[in-house]
Amino acid sequence: MLKILHIIPSLSKGGAERLVISICSELQNRTNVEVRLVLLSNTNDYAQEMSTPTYDVVSAAFVPSFTKTSKRDVSQLQTYIDTYAPDVIHTHLWQSEIVCSQITYSKAIWVTHMHDNMPQLKRIRIPRTKLELTNAYERWIVTMAYKKRNQRFIAISHDTFTYCKRNVPKKLRNAVSLLHNAINTQLFTHSKKTTTVNNTTLQLVSVGSLVHKKNHAFLIPVVIHLISRGYTVQLNILGEGFLRKELEQEISKQNLTNSIYLQGNTSVYEYYKQADIYVHPATYEPFGLVLIEAMAAGLPVVCLDGKGNRDIIEQGKNGYMLFEQNPILFAEKIIEICQNKEMYSSMSTYAVNFAKQYDIVPYVDQLLQLYTKK
Repeated sequence: MLKILHIIPSLSKGGAERLVISICSELQNRTNVEVRLVLLSNTNDYAQEMSTPTYDVVSAAFVPSFTKTSKRDVSQLQTYIDTYAPDVIHTHLWQSEIVCSQITYSKAIWVTHMHDNMPQLKRIRIPRTKLELTNAYERWIVTMAYKKRNQRFIAISHDTFTYCKRNVPKKLRNAVSLLHNAINTQLFTHSKKTTTVNNTTLQLVSVGSLVHKKNHAFLIPVVIHLISRGYTVQLNILGEGFLRKELEQEISKQNLTNSIYLQGNTSVYEYYKQADIYVHPATYEPFGLVLIEAMAAGLPVVCLDGKGNRDIIEQGKNGYMLFEQNPILFAEKIIEICQNKEMYSSMSTYAVNFAKQYDIVPYVDQLLQLYTKK
């Protein structure tokens, strides 16, 4: 029996959290595998969507400081790990990394999941700001722990793979593996509407937190251009964040309250079903799990270059990636797809088939191989 423990700070809305849920759910279907999921705080934005997996909440914290007394409380997590005695400990996001740096347990393979280019891991020769100094100190703490373990890393895109190999300790660079993110494609493949796109009405959807790197403000002039070209537009933006009020004000200022809707944190399935095109204006995207979800639902994608999402866009086949922030060009790509029903149908079919290679079942097969390789 292979005993696997996944540790993540919480189940707040996000790609890392969705992936962890999918991984643990699929692992529960495997024979000779036992999996547990631990949250460091009791936040779960997926409660209504989760039948499995169950999880345990184990309070733990570590706030290092080189000027004051560090705050350290990991005794409950240490006891939990010692009692469960896992063969694999798979950690997600930086809070889990810094907390687990204080755990002493040598009987497991430790796997760090690089969901993005964690700035705390960046090698900095001479820190020049307080933040850089803090990051450098935390990096030193974490890498010292890595060196004492049977440590492995998973990078979710070629961009993150390169970043990880450049910044982990030299002797651990061969421990970095590339494994693209995955979804349960069955949740999305039957949701796409069967009707063809309407030539005068565009249903668009975008998913992501309302933060600067997701760049949702870019979509406002995109919609303005689409309307100027004679289209009726409905853009649903799913996600929440501190930029909500700013976006609401700009949408109102541009008289787009009947065209752009901020739907908050909500289930994506019905919105994918209603949409014609998935739009993604993020300027940085570690991978782009939502793009795969949209493709699985049959939606062509129009996006900006976020580096990590270069791995999943095949120009003119499942969508288009633009390498400059030009809202007119972005809008024209949407029009190009929707004006040509044969192109739309071809791209939709290709997107569905493309997404199948990112299904959670073969993903977990590869993950188990990574766990058990010598």
